This record gives sequence, structure tokens and C-alpha cells, in this order.
Amino acid sequence: MELQQDVTLATPEASTTRTAGAAVAGKKPKRLTKKKVGGHALLFSQRVLVLVVIVAAWWLVAHYKWYDRTVTSTPYQVGDWLQSAVRHQELWINLKATLEASLIAFGLASVVGVTIGIGLALLPRFERVVDPYISAFNAMPRIALAPIFIVAFGLTIQEKVALAFTIVVFILITAARAGVRSADLEHIRLATVLGVKRRQMFTKILFPVAVPSIFGGLRLAVIYALLGTLVAELLGSNSGIGQQLQQASGVFRTDEIYGLLIVLAVTATILNMLMGVVERYLLRWQPPATR
Repeated sequence: MELQQDVTLATPEASTTRTAGAAVAGKKPKRLTKKKVGGHALLFSQRVLVLVVIVAAWWLVAHYKWYDRTVTSTPYQVGDWLQSAVRHQELWINLKATLEASLIAFGLASVVGVTIGIGLALLPRFERVVDPYISAFNAMPRIALAPIFIVAFGLTIQEKVALAFTIVVFILITAARAGVRSADLEHIRLATVLGVKRRQMFTKILFPVAVPSIFGGLRLAVIYALLGTLVAELLGSNSGIGQQLQQASGVFRTDEIYGLLIVLAVTATILNMLMGVVERYLLRWQPPATR
């Protein structure tokens, strides 16, 4: 009787009824909406206040020479460099080169890492065989591979993509594998008893459960792809923000260094926000509390 009751509740009609009821129950009066808008405004003002405090502390340190002047620049000097750099092509050319390599590495690592992670979770015997080698390669400092990539590909975009790929792919392998393993065993047993096929088991139970974990890995991976590309450019490259940082540090241009760091911070924030938008759109079927 309990099994029949569970199956009945899972019918499309019952699901539609629950969805409609949740939609009606989820409606909030306009008064709560205004409070929510006020909360967002308060949060925004608090974030602006934190930024003002950081810039003020930075100005005090630089103005009163509380630190070595060779490693500090005032906010005004950095702002002046940013204003000048925005009007010239060098910054945009280097930023384009860095983003291009980062996004290629991120795309390749996403396909390969998610596929391998899901495959390992679905094939536990094979995973036990290869897991020591995956763990050993993941533990290796990837920067040690940079000389090999430079010899193999030269100072090209392939060298940057290869190094960033080796950093990002393991993040996605771990996230996908953990996501599949997070499926409820009771649901899997019930589906097996009901005669659900293996393909349906994956598409209806395992993969939907794994998607939030995979997206968590993707949001982390896009930042590490940018980081891996910058490391490759710092070690050796013909273009990119990392190469420009290397040149600026060689002539002690601290205003340019801090300006480039701000550009990277803004770029990473925008990439993370875009991933968040995509995640919320693709996971809009989930309750808001779980997103």
C-alpha cells in the first residue's frame, strides 16, 4: 500500500496539483516585495561602504608612506593609468588574448572533466583501478609542466590552453563524480524495483541530482581557467595580461601592476556573475532555497 501511495503521488496529475498549489502559496504580497527591494538596496550600500573603506585605507598607506614606495601607488595614480589604458589598444588586445585562452581551456576541460567524472561514478570498478593515477597527477604542481608545454607548443595560445586545462579538468572531474554519488540510494533502489532502465536511471535520477554539483565546479573552474592562463603568460607568452604584468614588474610600474590587477578582478567577477546567471536559468526548476 505504501509503494502504491508513493507511485500515485508521483503521477503527472498529482505533480501538477502540487505545482499549482505551491505557485499559489508562493505568491507574496507587494509589501514583502518592497522589503526585498529595500534589502537589496541596503546590501548594495554596505558593499559600496566596504569599497570606500578599502580605497581610503589604500590611500592612507600610500600617502603617508607607511610602506615602501617602490611597491605602492596611490589610488589616483592607478586610476590615472586605467583611464589612459582604456583609451589604448594594448590593454584590450592583451585582455582578449587572456580571455580567449581561458575560455577555450574552460570549454575543453568542461567537456572532458564532466564526462570523465560521470563515467568514473558510474563505473566504480574501473574507478578503483585508475583513481591512484588520477590522484597522483592531480597532486602534481601543474606549474612544473609549463616547460614541457613551452617546448611542445612554443609561446602560443596552445601552451596557455594546455596549462590551464590541466588545472581545471580535475576540478570538474571531482565535482561531477561527487554529484552523481550524491544521489539518494533509496530512490535508486525504488527505481530498480520498479524496473527503470539504466538510461532512464541516469537521465531521470542521477544526472539531475549531479547538475548542481557540476555547476558549482563550473563556477570554480572558470576562475581557475583564468588563473592558469595568467600563470602560463607570466612564465612565457607573446601576449596577454600576464605578459603585460611581467613587463610592468620588470620596470617597477606599480600603478600599471595594480591597474591590471583591478582589471583581472573585474573580469573574474563578471565571469562568475555570468556563470551564476546561466546556473539560475538552467536550474530554475529547483526550489529557490536550494539554488
